[in-house]
Amino acid sequence: MAEKITQTAGRSQLGDFAPTFAHLNDDVLFGEVWNEEALDVKTRCIITVVSLMASGITDSSLSYHLQNAKNHGVTKAEIAAIITHASMYVGWPKGWAVFRQAKEIWNEAEPVSDED
Repeated sequence: MAEKITQTAGRSQLGDFAPTFAHLNDDVLFGEVWNEEALDVKTRCIITVVSLMASGITDSSLSYHLQNAKNHGVTKAEIAAIITHASMYVGWPKGWAVFRQAKEIWNEAEPVSDED
């Protein structure tokens, strides 16, 4: 059996304020959906990164899911190809934004010129 995905961020960050949301995040999304056996975790990580990218989400949740993708075997070459491919469908500026974060996660940080 594959590694079981668990999450406690919902309860630790929102448990008192929004307990239903915390339950849905920790128990349903991560407890059930992320552990459903039809897809492997690496594929789920890729889908999640592309979904966040398509939505224009470039906050800490994208950083978390980029790191999660790396931790589950997505290589630098793969993430570069994934972001490039998705950019053709979701928008070039979104690709740039995600590449900036991905470079940090895959330890390839370097200054980006103002012309980018």
